[in-house]
Amino acid sequence: MVGCWFFTSGPVSLSAKIERKGYCNGEAIPIYAEIENCSSRLIVPKAAIFQTQTYLASGKTKTFRQMVANVRGNHIASGSTDTWNGKTLKIPPVSPSILDCCIIRVEYSLAVYIHIPGAKKLMIEMPLVIGTIPCIGFSSRNSSITSQFSMDMSWLALTLPEHPEAPPNYADVVSEEEFSRHVTAYPPPIDCEEQLCCPVFAYIQEFRFQPPPLYSEVKKIIIKK
Repeated sequence: MVGCWFFTSGPVSLSAKIERKGYCNGEAIPIYAEIENCSSRLIVPKAAIFQTQTYLASGKTKTFRQMVANVRGNHIASGSTDTWNGKTLKIPPVSPSILDCCIIRVEYSLAVYIHIPGAKKLMIEMPLVIGTIPCIGFSSRNSSITSQFSMDMSWLALTLPEHPEAPPNYADVVSEEEFSRHVTAYPPPIDCEEQLCCPVFAYIQEFRFQPPPLYSEVKKIIIKK
């Protein structure tokens, strides 16, 4: 946007723009502006965020406007120019914009203006929408999804060995000394009908450190009812 004031000594021109319209609390707005002072006066460029609250009730309207953040540039002497190449203005903690309510509206705007002593301000005002979810570029989301997909599918690259290793021998894991130290003498097992009165855990401890029997040593047990 471009604005211009004409004085008898010469004009004062201002052009300003921002990258986007929507921002969130805590974000910094980069401002791009060009100021040209062809007058005989000393001017000071400034930028500010304004909040406008509008209340509608019983056919009446009340509006309150206040400045919530501002930034100031350098003095520009007569016949000089100044350029803002991304001068930042941070958004303070404020309530988000309310634009679709019939009783209350909260609107924001960014104003770039020039304070001219003895004259009216030269101002360019651009609307803002302050939300709660920060804007993330499509490329960032795409790269995040791609990396996550690569991590989830990384298990496909794993290959099983052609010849898996056999499990270790039981004698190599449990030594004879350890076996004899833990195994104690237990009474011989009795009949199953009389075993209910004895602790079962005692007979389990007897076979704690013994290797499993071979298939050739296993006998079929037939239970008769």
